[in-house]
Amino acid sequence: MLALFTALVLTACSGDDEGSDNAEGNDDAEGSEASEGEGAELTAWAWDVNFNIAALNLALEHYDNEEFNLEIIENAQDDIVQRLNTGLSSGTMKGMPNIVLIEDQRAQSFLQSYPDAFYAIGDYFNTEDFADYKIAPTSLDGAQYGLPFDTGVTGLFYRTDYLEEAGYSHEDLVDITWTEYIEIATDVKEKTGKAMLSLDPNDLGILRVMMQTTGAWYTTEDGSIQLEDNEALKMALENYKALLNNDLANLHSDWSQFLASFNSGDTASVPVGNWIAPSVEAEESQSGLWRVAPTPRLDMEGAANASNQGGSSFYVLNIDGKEAAAEFLGETFGSNVEFYQDLVTEVGAIGTYKPASEGDAYQFENEFFNGQQVVYDFSQWMEDIPQVDYGMNTYGIEDILSAEIQQYLDGKDLDEMLTDAQAQAENQFK
Repeated sequence: MLALFTALVLTACSGDDEGSDNAEGNDDAEGSEASEGEGAELTAWAWDVNFNIAALNLALEHYDNEEFNLEIIENAQDDIVQRLNTGLSSGTMKGMPNIVLIEDQRAQSFLQSYPDAFYAIGDYFNTEDFADYKIAPTSLDGAQYGLPFDTGVTGLFYRTDYLEEAGYSHEDLVDITWTEYIEIATDVKEKTGKAMLSLDPNDLGILRVMMQTTGAWYTTEDGSIQLEDNEALKMALENYKALLNNDLANLHSDWSQFLASFNSGDTASVPVGNWIAPSVEAEESQSGLWRVAPTPRLDMEGAANASNQGGSSFYVLNIDGKEAAAEFLGETFGSNVEFYQDLVTEVGAIGTYKPASEGDAYQFENEFFNGQQVVYDFSQWMEDIPQVDYGMNTYGIEDILSAEIQQYLDGKDLDEMLTDAQAQAENQFK
């Protein structure tokens, strides 16, 4: 069996419905000249040849339509975002692909900014078959535009030997709060000398993970910015400060340093998306020393021990060939259980298609993780992730927060910091 996971890098984009005359059937559009399945010549844009593009190629192998042709074009994530923005803002669909991969936390910015550019595909698959949390970011005004793909479901990867040395069992890490995690981290540091995790001060992903356990975000469902008086964000920041100021976290500034922090044995746990698993497994000498527990939750009523970090979905552009593109997605990513078994074993991708979790590939007992059925566990936690509307400006708001948070860590009052960040964000994203 090939690696059960593949590390993935995130970022993408998308738009909206079947509608405008400009988008509908543009003769200059790159894509199919046939709107039905036969003889369709389609294109797809995606990033990561070993993950997303490999998944598309595998889907083609499972698609029973000899007349269907799809050219898969690799683009860097940032390039996809830029090319879509440039093309869609120009008012022409020339050069657009039929299918494009989109990061969930960017999707709404395209769906809301470019009405009529995307094709509603909700009739081609059953949305109830997918994890609930994937539906809000991939839909708009009751119409479904994205077909949910991979999950960024998080888990608490941890070193069993370090935790046992500090007096903790697996059960002690199940369904805990972030406050309890910090208490455990304090014990681990005192008894083993190991930091509990590694953090990049310029990456606020850990705050997103914490907030989503409560179903909260930087914005409300109506798009209003919500930084001040955001109790989930305040609690997340308090936990974040406690980890940093009490010397419970190592610091890293890039991906290689992050990997080295746990491959070298310097950190006791890695609370992050499931996509980190292959990087953990890369240090073969640590086989049998790792397990995965559910993600800690914020200590707030209704919070879940489940969250998300990353994940993407497929979208269909509203150009000639849209029906053929939607049929392909619906009959593979949208409904094929056998395809999802091969997706796990051959590509290492965990999809968000719930019926797939009962397949044999999801029951695999991974020796590296003490025989734990980690793929199955992630698929179950995925179903508990609270839905969040990521809004249009997640990353722009975080750019503002990053500078303010440094002042908070240096002693600035938390409420004052959030009030200042709120004012800046409202001014920038009027």
